Amino acid sequence: MVDLSPGLLKMYVSFAGMASMGLSLLFLYFSRYKLKGTMKFITAFIAYILMIFAGIVIFIVVMSGPTN
Repeated sequence: MVDLSPGLLKMYVSFAGMASMGLSLLFLYFSRYKLKGTMKFITAFIAYILMIFAGIVIFIVVMSGPTN
C-alpha cells in the first residue's frame, strides 16, 4: 500500500470532486438537450446527486485548511 501525504491525499480528493462536477455537467447537458422520457429524468437525477457530492467534497477540502 502506498503511503500518501495529507496534502497529496487532499489533492486527489479534490480531483474526485472536480471530476464529479464535470460528469454532472455532461449528464445535465444530455438530459436537457439530447434525451427524452424517463432517461431524461434519470440522468438529471444522477447529475444533481453528483453536483451535491462535488459541492460537499470541495467544501470539506477547502474548509480543512492547509496541510503541514
